[in-house]
Amino acid sequence: MIDFDEPDYSLLRQFDWTGLAGMAAFLGALEYALEEGPSKDWFENEPVTIALAVSAAGSIVFFWRAFVAPQPIVDLRAFRDRNFWTGSLFAFVLGIGLYGLTYIYPVFLAAVRGYSSLMIGETMFVTGVCMFIMAPISGRLMTRVDPRLMIAVGFVGFAIGTYLASMITVDWDFWELLLPQMFRGVSLMLCMVPINNLALGTMPPQKIKNASGLFNLMRNLGGAVGLALINTLLDKRMDLHLERLRESVIWGRRVADETLANMTAALAARGSDAALAATRQMALIVRRQAEVMALSDVFLGLTAIFLACVSFAALMRLPVAPAGGVGH
Repeated sequence: MIDFDEPDYSLLRQFDWTGLAGMAAFLGALEYALEEGPSKDWFENEPVTIALAVSAAGSIVFFWRAFVAPQPIVDLRAFRDRNFWTGSLFAFVLGIGLYGLTYIYPVFLAAVRGYSSLMIGETMFVTGVCMFIMAPISGRLMTRVDPRLMIAVGFVGFAIGTYLASMITVDWDFWELLLPQMFRGVSLMLCMVPINNLALGTMPPQKIKNASGLFNLMRNLGGAVGLALINTLLDKRMDLHLERLRESVIWGRRVADETLANMTAALAARGSDAALAATRQMALIVRRQAEVMALSDVFLGLTAIFLACVSFAALMRLPVAPAGGVGH
């Protein structure tokens, strides 16, 4: 019942197969590198290094064909529109907030708190409930409030949520995570609708299809890049905090020796390897604390990114005609 466009088979005569191959190599290899790089130390792993090299070569071919081909796979001239490139930047960072934070919280709850999958879901459902409640409210606000103000307030809300989460400790559970998750859910919906409308609202109608694909790509790419950066930062900061914490628990320090002795005494009734078990338990405590400190650093980094985006909202122009009819 929907009036879809009729296919234009004449376009196949000038189809840019070289640009398509370049784009596939560029994005496909990049996705693999971003997925595997953090856990395999990037250039220390040969397949990841090869993937990055293939991605770089593919990007050169793709961007070259995008500017010289008579009918490029993707028309990058959409980025000449100020609203579009600003909205794409917001979408990229929004992808980090959407996918990155969805990843960080389960990591903490599983690795530090020892939660099961069900318990993690029960703890994290708050964000979804807030998004569900906020969606119609955000739609109504679009008709009454400057959407640029909504975007700015949304990213400030993101920053507040991640700043609160940066105070995380090993004892945090549902109630401590409640407020950061509420800020995230509300801010997501406060940003998402106005960003979509402003980014595409000033584009000529004939360019909206191409621009919409690019816009969605930027959000997904932001999620992929964000996850890779978060994993890399977690690994590096955890190694740093482990080195610093080891200085506090080496043999010869009174507090460390007393704690180890108490653990050994408590475990003595369970078996003959009480000393080994106590040492292992202390090592786990140190590792858990280092992971929490690394997560705190990541939350602070995300806070800085979200705050840095707030000022870009002022660069966007209000569309002449309502952009609410644009679909994605």
